[in-house]
Order: sequence, then structure tokens, then C-alpha cells
Amino acid sequence: MRVSDPASGAQAAPLPAHLADGVFPAGCPSRTVLDHITSKWGVLILVALSEGEQRWSELRRRAEGISEKMLAQTLKTLERDGLVQRTAQPIIPPRVDYSLTARGHELSALLLPLVAWAFENADEILNDQR
Repeated sequence: MRVSDPASGAQAAPLPAHLADGVFPAGCPSRTVLDHITSKWGVLILVALSEGEQRWSELRRRAEGISEKMLAQTLKTLERDGLVQRTAQPIIPPRVDYSLTARGHELSALLLPLVAWAFENADEILNDQR
């Protein structure tokens, strides 16, 4: 069964059966990964890093409203998941750069259309709620 959008004519392909049987059970590890990458801050950090290597302060400016604690936690989680690489420079004052790994680049390429869609449709969606 395909899901279609009559307004645009767009059709979404169904989730392959072997994936559907795996992602919906409560204990599926993909749920943990999805939680990490689709969190509010996870998406923003991954999209920001898709533009290239950045320092802590640059990421904090880009993800306006993120606390230092949440930025540290999000970066640590994405690094542990193998999506972000942290490179500490042996200089004084200390310098740490963050960049996407190959897997992070692959993921950000999938997230960019989602973020663009959200941006393009946000006003209309929020206005329809009134």
C-alpha cells in the first residue's frame, strides 16, 4: 500500500516488510538511534555540521537557544553514535573542532530535505492550528 498526497501527487513508498517487522517492536535498537538523531538539537547540530567543521562556540551560535549542557550532551551522544568526530587541537588556549563522519554525512544528506520541508511548511502548519 502506498501513501499518497492528493494535493501534490507525491507518493511515499511503503516501508519494506523486513524493516517494518524490525523497527516497530519496543526493543528495536533503531528506536534509540532514531531518538538521538531526530531530537530537536540532534537534527540542528547534524545540519549545522553538514556545512563543514565547526567549533563549540560556532555550534552554540547556530543552534540558538541550546544550553551549554545540552550542546555537550548532544555532541557526546552523536560522537558515541559515530556521526560526529571531535578533534582536540594541542594548542593553548585549547581548541576543539567538530565535524561529521562519513556516516554523519550520509545521514545529514537525508535530514536536509526534511529540514527544508519543515521550514517551507511551518508557517502554514502553525497558522492552521489557530
